[in-house]
Amino acid sequence: MTTTIGLVVNPAAGRDIRRLTGGASVSNNYAKRRTAGCVLAGLTLADDVDVLVMPDSTGLADRIVDDAPDELGVEFVDMTVTASGRDSRTAAAHFADHADAVVVLGGDGTTRDVAQTIGDVPVVSISTGTNNVVPTPVDGTVAGAAAALVGSGAVPAAEATTRHGTIEVNVVRAEQTTVIRGLATVGVLDRPFVGTRAILDPSDIVGGVVSRSSPAEIGLSGIAGGLVTHRPDDPGGVGFRLARDGESGATAPTTVRAITVPGRLSTVDVAEHRVLDDGEDYAFEVDRGVVSVDGEREHEVRNGTVRLRPVSDGPRLVDVESVLERAASDGRFRLG
Repeated sequence: MTTTIGLVVNPAAGRDIRRLTGGASVSNNYAKRRTAGCVLAGLTLADDVDVLVMPDSTGLADRIVDDAPDELGVEFVDMTVTASGRDSRTAAAHFADHADAVVVLGGDGTTRDVAQTIGDVPVVSISTGTNNVVPTPVDGTVAGAAAALVGSGAVPAAEATTRHGTIEVNVVRAEQTTVIRGLATVGVLDRPFVGTRAILDPSDIVGGVVSRSSPAEIGLSGIAGGLVTHRPDDPGGVGFRLARDGESGATAPTTVRAITVPGRLSTVDVAEHRVLDDGEDYAFEVDRGVVSVDGEREHEVRNGTVRLRPVSDGPRLVDVESVLERAASDGRFRLG
């Protein structure tokens, strides 16, 4: 029986301004090509594997396909390329019907785009973005091997994946409501426009909701993580509001140190925070501001209410290490 693996490589990941203003890592297209090549090598751990590759406008996917191992059947997804996040969503929608597992090379934004249309297909997410919470730095060969094991059924997907939470956003203005979906973090910023998209100054943050929090993470989830740890597969999330200059609250703020952007350890005052149940609202009244989603400014708001709520309906993310350990304990790496 043939195993089909989807491959998404986002050529735009890891190229925002944080590469120049902070300590964010850089992943150019040559590095992504090398990582993708390692993924394809790892996929040969299983027999009879076909790979569906998301095309792009830069030629990166063409080079990946040209260099693929002979053991694999590799072809492009038949789709229109837009050079935007829509490409990842379109490819993921195709994979939802035709793939047994998917490997994603990108950042939080790429993983979020894939998550919106991937359904229950297991996802291996490799960090090639700028400032990531969800994707992890993992060798492509190891990631490919894990995808092959899960996709082929050698390691059952139910035992190898966790359901990551998401955040639903409703921006309500007069008679109009805009719905946005985040994966790990959604923030409200005191900024007049989207601009460079990256969050560079923690003093811009009004507050937000995260589906996961840990002091080991960067950005909004790191701020919340200085107060409470919330695992990616825990139901609900954490909502918090920072103490703003000139504002007084009923209680003194809690001061937290957090890594807000790569290369920067910041001190922030948290006016309030609470652990949210699944589907519980956490609202902000916004005269002028921007909604950030997974580390990037996405949506401008004027005279509106931003309602955030964590929802436990995200992607099934593969635990790469546990997959390989399970396969080893089952003797799948032994030849005799």
